Amino acid sequence: MEFPPPPGAPMSPIEALRRVCVLLERGRESSYRIDAFRAAIEAITLIPDDELRDRSEQGTLKQIKGIGDSSAAIIGQAVRGLVPAYLASAEEKHGAPLVRGGEDLYAAVIGDLHVHSNWSDGGSPIEEMVLTAVQLGQQWMALTDHSPRLTVANGLSRERLVEQLGRVEAINSSLGDAFTLLKGIEVDIHLDGTLDQDDDLLDRLDIVTASIHSKLRQPAFEMTPRMLAAVRNPHTNVLGHCTGQLVTGGRGKRPPSQFDAEKVFRACLEHDVAVEINSRPERCDPPDELIELARDLGCLFAIDSDAHAPGQLDMKAYGCERAERLEISPERIVTTWPVDAVRDWAGA
Repeated sequence: MEFPPPPGAPMSPIEALRRVCVLLERGRESSYRIDAFRAAIEAITLIPDDELRDRSEQGTLKQIKGIGDSSAAIIGQAVRGLVPAYLASAEEKHGAPLVRGGEDLYAAVIGDLHVHSNWSDGGSPIEEMVLTAVQLGQQWMALTDHSPRLTVANGLSRERLVEQLGRVEAINSSLGDAFTLLKGIEVDIHLDGTLDQDDDLLDRLDIVTASIHSKLRQPAFEMTPRMLAAVRNPHTNVLGHCTGQLVTGGRGKRPPSQFDAEKVFRACLEHDVAVEINSRPERCDPPDELIELARDLGCLFAIDSDAHAPGQLDMKAYGCERAERLEISPERIVTTWPVDAVRDWAGA
């Protein structure tokens, strides 16, 4: 992977708006502002640049539904062959590397096993997530929207998941060999350790990332068997953000769940389940000491973005810094593997 350099002028208005969105998402700016720019992209997608140039000269860009002051300025400057001032400011603020360290590992990471779209609680269509992944230099990605129980995140019902699988197949058909979108899910782990989707549907998926989103303060004597049951489920490939902790961010702080980490990670090793290094800076999950424990036990890892917007796909830089600093061998990180090897591992 590599965060792409800023585009030079001339650029299309859509290129300029997309770059602004990615930069703002990368910097965890207000979703309201980003949504407005995404709406502007949708509003001009079918309008030729010549018409946009004429409207800019006539001062009528804002007559297009979805175009406001900032997006009109970006469009007007782009059609005149200029680097939009808003884009230049966003580049200065958010274009620098997210973290120092982990650069070699970041370059080796070519996939992602935890990504959301607007089918659940993500902010962008699947196609937009794929396009940004391609621009970042990824070779494959698993789409892992939430499962039905997580209604607060618009989790996918059985019927909606079936519909999504068809969409993934269509996207892959259009991509050829350039990129592979794997069929996946972030499935909720019930209190009894079962997974929140029917087995016949889980059988149809390439990747199952299993995570706990409820009753995070269970005592260890309840949480440990809950996690063990999920890890031992033959459908589970990745144990997602295993402690559930939050260390910063708008949702406040949350202490890590209590469980017997050695037992859980030994089960991951036995059942060939990867321990996720969740790259979202507000999660930083697992903590360093648990990554070291899983490392010493011999576990596999998945450095994932848990992206809910295209610009957040680049957050894997945070996970790479931690993994490299904690001396995790790249060969043990499944998100550095070619997609065929990932499929073989997950299918086994």
